Amino acid sequence: MEVAVIKTGGKQYVVSEGDTISIEKLPGDLNKGDTVVFDEVLLVDNGSDTTIGAPNIKGAEVKGTVVLVGKGRKVEVVKYKPKSRYYKRRGHRQPLLKVKIDSIS
Repeated sequence: MEVAVIKTGGKQYVVSEGDTISIEKLPGDLNKGDTVVFDEVLLVDNGSDTTIGAPNIKGAEVKGTVVLVGKGRKVEVVKYKPKSRYYKRRGHRQPLLKVKIDSIS
């Protein structure tokens, strides 16, 4: 089984064909069914041979299909100061993409 390490959104993900990953929203207007190409591939392992980039592998790319465009879980942000009647409460939902990995090359 071929495994790759990709970098997107400031984070690194270990992926293989058929995996579905949740990543931060990419720039551009992406919809369900669109193809995404990750060209920042840091490592590729096919079971017998491992290629490590310095920092990226030239010519390597991982292709995927957008499965879902949405928002993540709500994160509650609470500010509180005792004895001063100060209480603020806010929520935040980070936009995200779910991508199914199609091929590693």
